[in-house]
Amino acid sequence: MFTTLSPVTTVPTHDLVDAINALKQELNAVVLAHYYQESEIQDVADYIGDSLGLSRQAADTSADVIVFAGVHFMAETAKILNPEKQVLLPDLDAGCSLADSCPPAAFEAFKAAHPDHLVISYINCTAAIKAMSDIICTSSNAVSIVKQLPADQKIIFAPDQNLGRYVMQQTGRDMLLWQGSCMVHETFSEKKLVQLQMNHPHAEVIAHPECEAAVLRHAHFVGSTTALLKHAQQSPKAEFIVVTEPGIIHQMEKQAPGKVFIPAPPTASCACNECPHMRLNTLEKLYLAMKHRQPEIVLAPELQRQALKPIQRMLDLSTP
Repeated sequence: MFTTLSPVTTVPTHDLVDAINALKQELNAVVLAHYYQESEIQDVADYIGDSLGLSRQAADTSADVIVFAGVHFMAETAKILNPEKQVLLPDLDAGCSLADSCPPAAFEAFKAAHPDHLVISYINCTAAIKAMSDIICTSSNAVSIVKQLPADQKIIFAPDQNLGRYVMQQTGRDMLLWQGSCMVHETFSEKKLVQLQMNHPHAEVIAHPECEAAVLRHAHFVGSTTALLKHAQQSPKAEFIVVTEPGIIHQMEKQAPGKVFIPAPPTASCACNECPHMRLNTLEKLYLAMKHRQPEIVLAPELQRQALKPIQRMLDLSTP
């Protein structure tokens, strides 16, 4: 385990961007960033995407070094797909409340109690949970994957209960849900959302399926971060209330100029709809990670092999 390096706070942003771009060439490195990263990181990334898109990029990259601007489980996934390559995460403390809500020992006992169930795990889980799963899914492909399974197949869906309920609603399948959730997507206030709709009667509400059912029922469109972005581009509407982590709004404003994007409010009077784990990564930490080639993600070879199987099955079942 590496100690998180202290950020460089005196270097101008443009100098950091230049230094990062130079290190990309020197290391033959690729920077992958999730939509929920701060805008400066998104702008320096080689690829920006959701979990499915980032998994595909990690699987296909020819880079020697993968710098993952996201959270720990995402960098783990990149390492699982690239066991011989170096995978760096700017801040090792960038975890995930959803992944933490599914402890491996407890899930192992849960799985053992239902031996006739196939395990589908949302990619927002640890490598240990992936290794216990039959198929991994993302919010982009969860509905499609479940629809491809035999109608009589019993399914455990973990760890996100909100996404699981949404998949059940969309597929008509009954699944056994692990009771995990994302702290960011559970913080949105239904009451405040309704008030915001009253103030913006022409706005379209677009939401991520990790949100609670009470919030999703007010959405005009539900989808993964990539689906939300595409919908915002293609919709004739000019105003949107965005019910997911507001980092995605940076890309929405870039790809749908002239449209208005309003972040949905959390229950408390705080920035609780921003993921505190995602925001641990900064441009300074990204530069330092590349300069020192640490913190590095290291996984046991057998764990990598076991976790690769359900990820590969997901990629095989997903349409391009």
